[in-house]
Amino acid sequence: MTPNEARDIADAGFAHIAGDTELVGALLAQSGSDVAGLRAMAARPEFAVFVLDFLLEHDQRVLDFAQAARIAPQRVQLARAVLGGGDPW
Repeated sequence: MTPNEARDIADAGFAHIAGDTELVGALLAQSGSDVAGLRAMAARPEFAVFVLDFLLEHDQRVLDFAQAARIAPQRVQLARAVLGGGDPW
């Protein structure tokens, strides 16, 4: 997976979160920010890792997102590893 593909997965993850008020609330709570602050954070490169970490915290979040995005759940973990520079396994 390329870094661009990984960022595309993170962007799709953020869009998925934005479409669910419960997830938006949880993301805001975790970030400690408000909507305006979250928008500002979204412009930073590390925001993609934050989004993927948020999704990966709960199995059901990953499964729901992967199903909506029509990707294997493992690709979310792989995207996180690619963007974070870590070993995906």
